[in-house]
Amino acid sequence: MEQDQRGILFPDRLPEFHRLQPPPKLTHAVRWFWIARWELSPGLESRQELLPFPACNIVVEPQGVAAVGPPTRASERILRGSGWVVGALLLPYAVPSLVPEPEGLRDGSRRLEEAALHTDISLLMDTPNSHPQVARRRAVETFSGWIGERIPMSTPGSEQLLANELAEILADPTITRADQIPNRLPMSARSLQRLASRFFGLSLHSMIRRRRLQEAAALLRKNPACSLADLANELSYSDHAHFSTDFKAVTGMTPSAYRRHTSKL
Repeated sequence: MEQDQRGILFPDRLPEFHRLQPPPKLTHAVRWFWIARWELSPGLESRQELLPFPACNIVVEPQGVAAVGPPTRASERILRGSGWVVGALLLPYAVPSLVPEPEGLRDGSRRLEEAALHTDISLLMDTPNSHPQVARRRAVETFSGWIGERIPMSTPGSEQLLANELAEILADPTITRADQIPNRLPMSARSLQRLASRFFGLSLHSMIRRRRLQEAAALLRKNPACSLADLANELSYSDHAHFSTDFKAVTGMTPSAYRRHTSKL
């Protein structure tokens, strides 16, 4: 679904990719688990360019386990040979426990010394002739158990759940400015900024901007012939120039250049 691919700038380049829902006991802590696997012929490569919403992940891959902080710009990874990655996209609730002080990990990662988790998931992903669907399910079960042991139980009205609520508000396309949020969440502007800093590691303004740019990229893929001025207006930008400047600052290309690239795929 396009909604599921908003953070992927060129979906047609994706390797085998799956998103799996967390178990009921973790729906307050994990948005989804994601698993990628690729096997490319010698000499071939696949360039993956992402514009994800600024959230934190825990990632397991052959090299080890890492906490990945919130991204502030588009990122790129070139895949070669064969490999796999198993990740957990965290909801704000889980961030203080698993990625403390996310501001200090913007656009970066921190290695986690979690040998047991790495060994268990590696065995599932590397076992020859295993049924892929069963391996994915068991990997999520293993990952879920590890996360569940490290986060506090959900408490109604807690600051963690308020942060989750803030994440849902930030995903609302009708929210185009930070000063609209106090109308939806009964907190002062200063308290909201502190909440964003602790649980997201970014400002409210930067997260709203990111969501609008994700929507812009999705709309350009869906309708390459659309007017950029109309698109800027639809996304509540003051003008076409402001929209283009923001788009290029985060993705590294103008909306026109992005449209040309996607139309060639």
